[in-house]
Amino acid sequence: MGGVAALACLTVAAQTAWPSKPVKIIVPFAPGGTTDILARAMAPELSTAFGQPFVVENRAGAGGNIGADAVAKAPADGYTLLMGTVGTHSINKALYSKMPFDSQKDFAPITLVAGVPNVMVMNTEKAAALGIQNVADFISYAKAHPGKLSMASSGNGTSIHLAGELFKSRTGTFMTHIPYRGSGPALLDLMGGNVDVMFDNLPSSLPLIKSGKLKAFAVTSAQRSAILPDLPTIEEAGKLKGFEASSWFGLLAPAGTPPDIVSRIQQDVAKSLGTPAMKEKLLGQGAIPGGNTPAQFTDFINAEHKKWAQVVKASGAKVD
Repeated sequence: MGGVAALACLTVAAQTAWPSKPVKIIVPFAPGGTTDILARAMAPELSTAFGQPFVVENRAGAGGNIGADAVAKAPADGYTLLMGTVGTHSINKALYSKMPFDSQKDFAPITLVAGVPNVMVMNTEKAAALGIQNVADFISYAKAHPGKLSMASSGNGTSIHLAGELFKSRTGTFMTHIPYRGSGPALLDLMGGNVDVMFDNLPSSLPLIKSGKLKAFAVTSAQRSAILPDLPTIEEAGKLKGFEASSWFGLLAPAGTPPDIVSRIQQDVAKSLGTPAMKEKLLGQGAIPGGNTPAQFTDFINAEHKKWAQVVKASGAKVD
């Protein structure tokens, strides 16, 4: 056997042997948010499919940049993956003056896991005390009390942050932005009355909305959510034509990861997302299952970057 042929066989064998040890899925936000929820939904499916543990690890901070950077700089061997978001891969590049990685060059996109609308929520008791029952009430109160209201987010540059910034610019209102290290801690402070409003990803807020702890005013997507069909869109409720600020979440690997490994993960994720049980689970949380190919996901990310760069510019938001 010639040297080239032997090397090719060794390469195929190495790729076929993957995974021979546990695989990490880095979540670049704190536990409890939608990024974390989706990663923990996928991990057992991948563990079963590949016969090795897929372990979720939270590395929060800097609007997702800390965790994403760790994956960008990890060995491209298939053992470190990222649950990326619209923030880490479409918004932050336009929002931050300095980025530790290139979201379009330093990763190998695997597949879109899910898309979700954001939802405008307040602490139910606080909303009642302030006489705010809908989006119109909120706008009126915010205009009458400029700077009095605070807006929580899961971090600078997240879709939760930008949805709020877009709302502020479109309504001519001002709220103080309070960034957290994920939706989980932000929601705790929202329920505790320490912050006033949040444009959270629907899956993480949904249980609190259903329990009555949070008052939902509207979804930020172009269409109503199937899980909350009676809840209007912000476009409808606030008479804000064209308002749309949805979120998405997907798996990525470091650039240079063998295409065979990327393809195998994508195929299993797509298979899992296509099962009735997983579809029901995600749709029940207000998420829309994905599963597209690496090439399709790459094109999607590029298109989303262009879209959100315009939103960031229009909102005037910037993080140094």
